[in-house]
Amino acid sequence: MRRGHCCSITVLVHHVVMMGLVVNVFSSTNNINSKYSKGAIDHQIGSNAAQVTTLFVFGDSLVDNGNNNFLNSMAKSNYYPYGIDSNLGSTGRFSNGNTFVDYLGGWLGIAAPPPFADPTTSGAKILGGVNYASAAGGILDETGQHFGDRYSLSQQVINFETTLSQLRTMMTGENLSRYLAKAIAVLVFGSNDYINNYLLPAMYPSSFNYNPSQFANLLLAHYARQLATLYSLGLRKIVVAGVGPLGCIPSQLATGQAPAGRCVDYVNQMLGAFNEGLLSLVKTMNNGTHPGAIFVYGNTYGAIGDVLNNPERYGFRVVDRGCCGIGRNQGQITCMPWSTPCANRNEYVFWDAFHPTQAVDAILAHRAYAGPPSDAYPINVQQLAMINN
Repeated sequence: MRRGHCCSITVLVHHVVMMGLVVNVFSSTNNINSKYSKGAIDHQIGSNAAQVTTLFVFGDSLVDNGNNNFLNSMAKSNYYPYGIDSNLGSTGRFSNGNTFVDYLGGWLGIAAPPPFADPTTSGAKILGGVNYASAAGGILDETGQHFGDRYSLSQQVINFETTLSQLRTMMTGENLSRYLAKAIAVLVFGSNDYINNYLLPAMYPSSFNYNPSQFANLLLAHYARQLATLYSLGLRKIVVAGVGPLGCIPSQLATGQAPAGRCVDYVNQMLGAFNEGLLSLVKTMNNGTHPGAIFVYGNTYGAIGDVLNNPERYGFRVVDRGCCGIGRNQGQITCMPWSTPCANRNEYVFWDAFHPTQAVDAILAHRAYAGPPSDAYPINVQQLAMINN
């Protein structure tokens, strides 16, 4: 059997504490049914009735929808074949089509918010929210600096304050408070702090200065401060996504550090401290210290791990290489301009050396939107949207 076809890739299991119990992170879908199938959730984005009016997006290339197009950065995707399966073409999304937040917005019935860096993102356009996400950006300011300009988490929070200044000219303080309390904020951070910082010892000293547990604590301390800032600025519905199994992405498999059919286990193991700590942080922030707010943890590791360990259940056949890329596992060099991607993109888990296909993002979005507490804790995004602030 040719490696990567008709078989799963073994993802090392680590554990996450949920609701006081230790559960396998890959047990989040015990009974797969039609509502979690790829076909069932490949719906028309924007076809649902609006459940929220505003979506603010913070993060990295997993949810960047064009900010880096306007930055002096090497981390760009505004060229073919990125966007090959999108009617919008190459927008700067690091996908063959839609991203996680595009699909999540679809379920919420709200259009994708415009990128902050676009000069036209102003006036009435910002009322539905803004996307601040930036490829190569991380929780730490120095993360991804070898790519050039990017918005780190702290800079994205500053950019959000710029948006607030504009909104204050458009509504009263009382109305702005109500507006922010009803908005949903999604944060997707952490991946770059590992693959474009900690795991690059030739460029960054972090792995010499911190062991994996210490580094996770450093990230979480920075993250906690910025989440508290977003709360102080008025946001009350905040979704934070954990980091997926980075040891399984094509760029890591291309290092040759994993046996055939396995992920790079030591990379996945070090993520446990961060994901468990992020879940713990969410629980702490929900314990009454932030009145009126609900913080939600998205179990990205578990959801992607389930797909990788059970690909045929979701209709995938290729799990160990990118659809578009060069070299071993199509992951040594990521998708280059005008390169020819695979034809059967819906059968691939990974689009390029680092990012999932839109088919995977659709699954992740639906599990965040409608999944059980093992997918989204303590409530899912659909339940979050229903809360009346």
